Amino acid sequence: MATLTYVYADSTAVLGPLATYAEPHCYDLCAEHSERLTAPRGWEVVRLAVDPGPARPSGDDLEALADAVREAARTPQRRGPAPDGPPGPGGGRGRDLTEVARRGHLRVLRSPEN
Repeated sequence: MATLTYVYADSTAVLGPLATYAEPHCYDLCAEHSERLTAPRGWEVVRLAVDPGPARPSGDDLEALADAVREAARTPQRRGPAPDGPPGPGGGRGRDLTEVARRGHLRVLRSPEN
């Protein structure tokens, strides 16, 4: 997989490693399409080295995870069952779970203390 970026001012198409964030004029391509890529007449194609190995977690990933955990710890605790949550130890969906925090569509759930 690779990301294709167009630089219209230079009539250049750059094919390189997958981008880490969305940007205008950037398109992610599968391996087959990145190999067969051609550019319009008069354009130059620059192919940057793409690491074929699996992506490994970086320090930024660990920092983002730590920030999310800290944010969840700062959020005041809400009581009550989590709607449509996963089955709890008692068997029902969400009956035995407490929603602790929410970030976007993700929820932090806690089982009740025994």
